[in-house]
Amino acid sequence: MARAESAKIDDVVNENIDIEAAFADRLGAVAHETEALLDRLLAPEPVEGERARPARLLEAMRYTSLGGGKRLRPFLAVESAALFGVARQSALMAGAALECVHCYSLAHDDLPAMDNDDLRRGRPTAHKAFDEATAILAGDGLLTFAFDILARPETHADAEVRLKLVSALARAAGLGGMVGGQMLDLAAEGRFEAAPAKLGETDVKTLQAMKTGALLRFGCQAGAILGKATPSQWTALDRYGAALGEAFQIADDLLDLEGDPATVGKATGKDAAAHKATLVSVLGPEAARRRLDSLVAEAQAALDGFGRDADVLKAAARFVATRSA
Repeated sequence: MARAESAKIDDVVNENIDIEAAFADRLGAVAHETEALLDRLLAPEPVEGERARPARLLEAMRYTSLGGGKRLRPFLAVESAALFGVARQSALMAGAALECVHCYSLAHDDLPAMDNDDLRRGRPTAHKAFDEATAILAGDGLLTFAFDILARPETHADAEVRLKLVSALARAAGLGGMVGGQMLDLAAEGRFEAAPAKLGETDVKTLQAMKTGALLRFGCQAGAILGKATPSQWTALDRYGAALGEAFQIADDLLDLEGDPATVGKATGKDAAAHKATLVSVLGPEAARRRLDSLVAEAQAALDGFGRDADVLKAAARFVATRSA
């Protein structure tokens, strides 16, 4: 009996190892394919409707979007779409658009007027590699280019699907999403008044769901839109994306508190110095870790209806919580 139980445990361990390996392989494949796609889309030659692509601006856009990052957001779009048998190229186009928005936000967040960072992904930030004006325009270029990508028939033959993607990404990225969350974050730092109101747990969750979670959640929504998901399938992926987004931010805040700058690829300890509102600061590190564990379980449970096809997305939730960079 004990021997049989031990064999079952070994089988579970080996199965988990296989899933983790599959996740790593598929994350790497999406990163490689996204890089190649962005490289093609950001080529020097103008496309129909463009007069020219200024060399310095193009170079800065390529610097900001190519050559780094785990490409987790495109991975979520590709793997969510795969649950519905969506053509990989369509999912990669949606993922590339999402990555353009993400990379634009990094270029702008790093500016002196915002977070004033010198390093990103282990190399100089865009305004350090070029200059502030070019970094701003590179971000502007990537943001608008994202919607150019989504509007192309190459993303999906159905114009209604493309319209839904454009609308969902605009809302995830804009006033009620990432940009609005960034404004709440600046206000919480005391940028606009000497003694800002102290944020509670609910306030911080709202801020982070907008600033960080919205784009991660869109990655999952994009797969559902491309796959013309049923309402229950949409709800499952949306629940997964929301839990994953919150988990990602808690893990990021813990890295800022405890991580090695050489491993993380940017300066750490800045959240506390800037008096940023985080769940780690509100709950404390240990309670935040417990919340992180519960979010991983919540994200994984949301996908149970997809069966084994969702194993790699479940592994992504574990990866988000345990990453070191």
